[in-house]
Amino acid sequence: MNLRDIHIGSFVKAKAEELEIPVARIMNFLNCTEAEIQEMYGQESMDTKKLLRWSKLLHFDFFRIYTGHLILYSPPLKTDRSIKIESSTLEFRKSVYTEEVKSFILNKILSKQMTTTEVLTKYKIPKTTLYKWIKKV
Repeated sequence: MNLRDIHIGSFVKAKAEELEIPVARIMNFLNCTEAEIQEMYGQESMDTKKLLRWSKLLHFDFFRIYTGHLILYSPPLKTDRSIKIESSTLEFRKSVYTEEVKSFILNKILSKQMTTTEVLTKYKIPKTTLYKWIKKV
């Protein structure tokens, strides 16, 4: 799975084909025509409301693809330790690494494209987390 260049329509199409969902069921669930479905398959990006409906229909969290992209390719946050951000509305889970991200990182290490030190530096993954992943392989 290529997490650098995301073409969400192709991911949706692949999952629908994998699950062999009939077009009639998709049309009924999304309340659209077959031509509109084919158009969505060709879209590089998609409205979040539509993507949420696809996620429900196909029982797959397509938003995790974008999360994986953010983890791997967004620049590290530069924080000033003297500034304390308090938010009562946002809380993040400890484990935000999807299986796709884990396999991507492990593939880089096992194929010797990157060393563990390079991975730790580039992707800012905690050392203990990375070594736990490697130990499970």
